[in-house]
Amino acid sequence: MAESTQSSTASEKWLKAIVVYTRPRVLIVLLLGFSAGLPLALVTSTLQAWLTQSGIDLKTIGLFSLVGLPYTFKFFWAPLVDALNIPILTRLLGRRRSWLILSQLLLIAAIIVLGYSDPRTSVFYVTVAAVMVAAASATQDIVIDAFRVESLPQEEQAAGIASYILAYRVALLLSGAGALLLVAYLEATGVSQLTAWKISYIAAAACVAVGMIAAFLAKEPTEEKNAYDERSPVVRVFTTAFDAFYEFLSRPLAISVLVFVLLFKFCDAFAGVLTVPFVLKTGFSLATYATVVKGVGFAAAVIGGLAGGALFRALPLTTCLWIAAIIQMLSNLMFSWLAWVGPDVSALTLTIIVENFTSNAANVIFVAYLSALCGARAHTATQFALLSAIAAVGRTVLAASGGYVAEATGWFWFFVVTALAAIPSILLLWWLQLRGHFAALEIEKK
Repeated sequence: MAESTQSSTASEKWLKAIVVYTRPRVLIVLLLGFSAGLPLALVTSTLQAWLTQSGIDLKTIGLFSLVGLPYTFKFFWAPLVDALNIPILTRLLGRRRSWLILSQLLLIAAIIVLGYSDPRTSVFYVTVAAVMVAAASATQDIVIDAFRVESLPQEEQAAGIASYILAYRVALLLSGAGALLLVAYLEATGVSQLTAWKISYIAAAACVAVGMIAAFLAKEPTEEKNAYDERSPVVRVFTTAFDAFYEFLSRPLAISVLVFVLLFKFCDAFAGVLTVPFVLKTGFSLATYATVVKGVGFAAAVIGGLAGGALFRALPLTTCLWIAAIIQMLSNLMFSWLAWVGPDVSALTLTIIVENFTSNAANVIFVAYLSALCGARAHTATQFALLSAIAAVGRTVLAASGGYVAEATGWFWFFVVTALAAIPSILLLWWLQLRGHFAALEIEKK
C-alpha cells in the first residue's frame, strides 16, 4: 500500500512538472524567447557569413564583434526601462508591455535597414545598421528579463527559463541556418547575392511579430508601488540605478565576482567570433555550414542545455561551474583538430556536436549562476542587465582581436590560444571557492 502511495505521489510530481509548461504565462515567455533569439545571429554568425561571401578581410570580420557593444553597455539604460513610461502605450498596455512593443518595433526597423545595406560598397553603413539591431535587441532583452521575473511565480520560474532558452535556440537556428539556407536557395534559383541577403533579413524582421503577438496577449505584471513613484522621471531613473548598483557592489568580493563573470565565457566567445570564417575558409560550402553547424549543432545544443539543467539540479553550484569551465575549454581544441584534418564533413559534424553540447551546457549553468547573484526583486532587471552585459564583453571587446590572432598564428594554433584563454577564469573560480563565495549561493539554491 505504501509503495502504491509513493508511486502515485511520484507520478503526480512528474505530471505537475510537465503541465507547468502549458500554463499561459510560461507559453508567453516561450514566445518572447523566440523574439529575443532572432537578432543575435543576424549581427554575428549570419552577418559573418555575408561579410565572408562579400570578400571582406578576416581582420575586419573579427572587429565586427564590436557591433555587439550595446549588449555590453545595456545596464546603462536598464534603469530607464525600470523607471520610465512610454507615452500613450504605457497607459494602454502597462509599463513592461509598452516597452516590449517599442523595442520590437525598433528591432524590426533596424533589421530591415541592415538587410538593405551592402558590405561591398559601405562597411561603415553595415556597421551602423548592425549596431542599431544590437541596441534594439539589447533593449528587448532588458524588458523580457524583467517581465519574466515579475510575471512568473516562483514555482514557474524554472519552466519559464527552460522554455525561454529552447525558443531562443530555435530562433537562433532560424536566423542562422534558416537565413543561410534561404540565401543559398535564392542564389541557386538565379537571384543576385545582394537581393538574396536582403530578402533573408526582411524575412527575419517579419518573424519578430511572434514577440509582438506575445506582448499583446500577455497580462501586465503587477507593479509594486514604492516611495519614488511620485518623483520626477529623472529622479526615479537615477534612484533605481544607484540602489541596484550600490546593493551589488556592497557585497563581499563584488569586484572579483564581476571579473569572474567577465572572463568565464571568454574562451568560448574568443573561438566563436571566427567560427563561420574558419568553416568557410577551410573549404566547406555555405549549405554545409548551415546544415551541419546550425542543424546538427542545434540538436546538440538542446541536449546540452538539458544536461546542464540536470547537472545544476543534481550537483553543487561550485561543481557545476568547474565542469562548465573545463568542458568549454577542452571543446575549443576540437577546432584545432578539425583544422589539422581539413574539409572532412564527418570531422566537422563531430566537432560541432561536441562544441554545441558543451557550450550550451556551460551556458545554462552560467546563466543559473548569474540569476543566483541577483538580489532584491526591485533590482533584478537592472542587476541582471549589468551581469549579462559584463559577460558580453568577452563576446565583443575582448574577442575583437580574434582576426589578428588567427592571421598571425594560423587556425590550428588560434584555437589552442582560445582554449588557454580559459585559464584566468579557472584560477578565479578556484580563488572565489577558497573564500566561500559559492557557499552562500549554494545555501540559497537549496
